[in-house]
Amino acid sequence: MTPAPHILLIRLEALLQSWGNRSPYNDRDTLTRPTKSGVIGLLAAADGHDRDEIREDADDFLPLSDLADLRFGVRADRPGRLTSDFQTSGGGTYPLRPRDIITDPARADRAAAALAEDHGPAFGHLRGPGLTDWYSAPKNIAPHPDTHTLIATNSKRYPQVSRRWYLADAAFLAAVESTDKALLRRLADRLHTPRRLLWLGRKHCAPTQPLAHGIRPGTLEDVLATTPLLPRSRPAPTAAWVEVDPGTAGSSTINDQPVSFANHTRTRAMRWEQRLSLTPPQENR
Repeated sequence: MTPAPHILLIRLEALLQSWGNRSPYNDRDTLTRPTKSGVIGLLAAADGHDRDEIREDADDFLPLSDLADLRFGVRADRPGRLTSDFQTSGGGTYPLRPRDIITDPARADRAAAALAEDHGPAFGHLRGPGLTDWYSAPKNIAPHPDTHTLIATNSKRYPQVSRRWYLADAAFLAAVESTDKALLRRLADRLHTPRRLLWLGRKHCAPTQPLAHGIRPGTLEDVLATTPLLPRSRPAPTAAWVEVDPGTAGSSTINDQPVSFANHTRTRAMRWEQRLSLTPPQENR
């Protein structure tokens, strides 16, 4: 006899959240609802998952494949509003420090004349023409492979400017389905006592409410349709997206199935989802 499915509900509510699905460096997008890869990443972080799945003796985190096999759905109780900001990194001028000269020979050559004029190492106070609007903070400092002296492999002078999109004041009810109720209980416990810091899609997007929202019997469609709306939600009907079998009528594909979270080989695959219009009950008061 096949075990009945159960649903772990996850409350995703924050001042800002961001669920990018494309996100080239200088334009960090967000979808209008949480992604499966983002929510599975949240569960993996709570479980103490190592991105490269390198397991130490005391580690007991679940393989990513166990989490990625969970069937996913999400309901937009309060869709929020799109907002963006601009961020810069790597620009500006900084006081000259001894380390800057040691780790960057080109910088040392430019500073030499100014140092000679000042008759000493006037670090932090150089005004020589060789340094005007020229240098920024050295980055990626490591030993040279031949000499073993510390050098900076990156001393770019100009800032990177990026635009980042967020959902402001949004609240979603995410859900993962499994016939393994013990697995869902484990994940609920991890959300209560996470092993790593948890963010809603992007670092610094901290949740403002407890994440674990209970375990319910039933399918994604049934539980999302019958669980009361979160506080301050928009009146029904409410949009929801549920993972379905490939080729299901009325479904579409999205590049959002997590395959690897490894730092240099993050990989996703296509999955199928269907958009629903639900009429959940209002919150019990």
